Amino acid sequence: MAYLGPPGTFTEEALLTQADLAEADHLLCRSIPEVLGAAADGRAALGFTAIENSIEGTVNVALDALIFEHDLLIQREVVIDVRLHLLGHPGASLETIQRVISFPVATAQCRRYLTDNLPHAEELAANSTAAAARDLAISQDVAATAIGTALSQKIYGLELIATDIEDHPENQTRFVAVSSSGVPAPTGQDKTSIVVFQRSDRSGSLMGILAEFAARSINLTKLESRPTKKALGDYCFLIDLEGHVADQLVADCLTSIVAKHGEVKFLGSYPTTTKGSEEKNNNASTAWTEAQNWIEELRDQVEAD
Repeated sequence: MAYLGPPGTFTEEALLTQADLAEADHLLCRSIPEVLGAAADGRAALGFTAIENSIEGTVNVALDALIFEHDLLIQREVVIDVRLHLLGHPGASLETIQRVISFPVATAQCRRYLTDNLPHAEELAANSTAAAARDLAISQDVAATAIGTALSQKIYGLELIATDIEDHPENQTRFVAVSSSGVPAPTGQDKTSIVVFQRSDRSGSLMGILAEFAARSINLTKLESRPTKKALGDYCFLIDLEGHVADQLVADCLTSIVAKHGEVKFLGSYPTTTKGSEEKNNNASTAWTEAQNWIEELRDQVEAD
């Protein structure tokens, strides 16, 4: 199991919520591209990476690697709450802290707290929240603090100076496990991720693609454009939709998109953490099957030449 190190990252926190992934042999990598590369070239059976944050949006380095660099399939998604804490050495306090170390994105997510409580502290950048905690532990600098996870606090023997200092308590990050092959069996509570490359850049092209989903009552949970890296204004579309490729409705929709609108890169069908879509999807699939049966009955009546 490959994932982003060093020990104590949010990625590791998310991974440890999955019993089978926690028990696997772990390969800690220095970057997200390295994680996905390890899964693609066989050094790891699975790669585990953050792909989306509710505040910061898409993790572009992960998404672009999945779209343009590797042929990997999503096996599952894991969503965890982002909880950030102020870590320090014994004896450190808000009154004595002069430096704050963390990953810049994490620091930005604690802006309100830092402004109110540490307005004069110098902010220093680290490669990750776990790296910040590790470096602080090594330095023995009692005038410095790190913004990090509860896991990194335990791993590196630091103390909690303040807990839950993030500006948005509802902040969540979505992670995915990816493999070089295999599509999980449908569970009835699934999500499918695809990338659509338009066959031609023309008026109404995106509308035509979206109409395929609307016509089949397939709900989209994510729609995002990404540059294809070929030319300015040339974009592809990342789409997450409710349902599984094994569902008749989803399969028919993807077939129609490929036939009429453009190329599709399939990123996977996998269990989703989003609840409440099963009954709606089943009803839509049933209605579509009934409609297909009806048209087949009519076609059976066509006389042969």
